[in-house]
Amino acid sequence: MGKAADLSEFDRGQIVMARRLGTSVTETAGLVGCSRSAVVSIHAKWINDGDTSSRRQGVGHKRVIKEKGCRRLSHLVKQNQRQTVAQLTAQYNAGPSASVL
Repeated sequence: MGKAADLSEFDRGQIVMARRLGTSVTETAGLVGCSRSAVVSIHAKWINDGDTSSRRQGVGHKRVIKEKGCRRLSHLVKQNQRQTVAQLTAQYNAGPSASVL
């Protein structure tokens, strides 16, 4: 089971404002449509840091091959499915797009 999606900035703002107006944690969770623990953690983050931004944005490294390069690589693999990775890399790097190590 994967992780749930992050709440939008609007939803985070709604949580902070509802809690500032005195709405309970349960009522706020029902209003926004999220869990009580999400309300508590977002409100606590706002109190401690003055910010509600998500930590999960920008996680991981950037892709080496763009969408067009992926299509080209897929085409190279389909041409001859018995090629080794070294052969595919050499063929791909001979082309016009970014090189792969």
